[in-house]
Amino acid sequence: MKKENVWKRGGGDKPKASTAGRRTPWVEIKTFTFHPTIYKSMLGKVSADALAGDIVTVYDRKGEIFGTGLYNGKARVPLRMYRHGEDAFGEEDFLGLIDRAIELRRGTMGLDASTEAYRVIHSDGDGLSGLVVDKLGSVLSVQVHSYGVYQRLAEWIPYLKEKLEATEAIVEVDQKIADLEGIRIDESLSDDIRFMKFEEHGIRYEADFRDGHKTGFFCDQRDNRKRFGEFAKGKDVLDVCCYTGGFALNAAVSGGASEVTAVDLDEKAIAQGKRNANLNGQARVNWTHCDAFSFMRQMQRNGRQWDLVNLDPPKLIFSKEQQAEGMKKYEDLNQLACTLVKPGGVMATYSCSGQLSAEEFESMAIRSAHRAGRRLQILDRTGAGGDHPVMSNCPESRYLKAIWSIVW
Repeated sequence: MKKENVWKRGGGDKPKASTAGRRTPWVEIKTFTFHPTIYKSMLGKVSADALAGDIVTVYDRKGEIFGTGLYNGKARVPLRMYRHGEDAFGEEDFLGLIDRAIELRRGTMGLDASTEAYRVIHSDGDGLSGLVVDKLGSVLSVQVHSYGVYQRLAEWIPYLKEKLEATEAIVEVDQKIADLEGIRIDESLSDDIRFMKFEEHGIRYEADFRDGHKTGFFCDQRDNRKRFGEFAKGKDVLDVCCYTGGFALNAAVSGGASEVTAVDLDEKAIAQGKRNANLNGQARVNWTHCDAFSFMRQMQRNGRQWDLVNLDPPKLIFSKEQQAEGMKKYEDLNQLACTLVKPGGVMATYSCSGQLSAEEFESMAIRSAHRAGRRLQILDRTGAGGDHPVMSNCPESRYLKAIWSIVW
């Protein structure tokens, strides 16, 4: 997002503002932006009484109130904005934002009617920067990226449990984030639970909170999993980078596929996929523990093709510096996948890299198909479900992209 310095629009000297009479603690920003994450280079003066985790009033360079945020001077993101404008913001306002997020899922979207697994709080997408909460059955899976958020979990978790009728919570903080934010892990915040069974669109799953990725289950693909299954009737299906088998199971259980092959390099994910298949009785899936590149190249040499192919690789671009390398991997994967689709068959391909725009992703998919001597008849472009909303002041929250095509 472009950062705009409004104080330079009319030229002239930098305005000087008195700090007398300010609401304390306070911080000052040098650069005008409505983005929720403010980096160190964008901060100016900070009041002496501003401590890590404090709610701070944010002032612009003219000395006018800009909004309110959580401060942590030692963090890579020292200021996270929670409100813009002059209105005061207190601890109870965090609970108001939590209530608003819950109402979106349970009221407006009515997700409880179709699934026991959904995202309750999507960080910046819900105005709660630094906090991610998934509801998986009766368990809340919580991920934290902010010291100020972590500091308040002892109050927020009981509140979330009551509102969501949950009985247990698991709190996860990546060690690198904990080190950057100065978070000291409190084991008492998490309940002693490893596995949780739940249902999504009539299919049973089990989340593993110790060996699973992220929050234990990828709720963002819920709508795409269901849609993939709808293409599967009587088809032979290939699910590449299948993780714990969400797409494969939708094809096999509700989709009525004639044959399903699921491939992943993660041995623990394959084992969990097999357990998920067992939860669904007659779900017959050929589970294959193999590197995606190696598997697809071998199938290409064998001349093997499928009616329906799903390609859902893990995040391949983590920074601008890694963009070229990650893009090359996406191109290679998509080019191989195209060759494994029978002419007139359907392919769904995805990217969860926030650094890759939807336009860049589509260009890559088309380019890869053409290099393989194939053509894409694009049916649709989708992304994460509505429980992963995107705020207009943080468009990079739209990380998941999907392209649905007939391959000729």
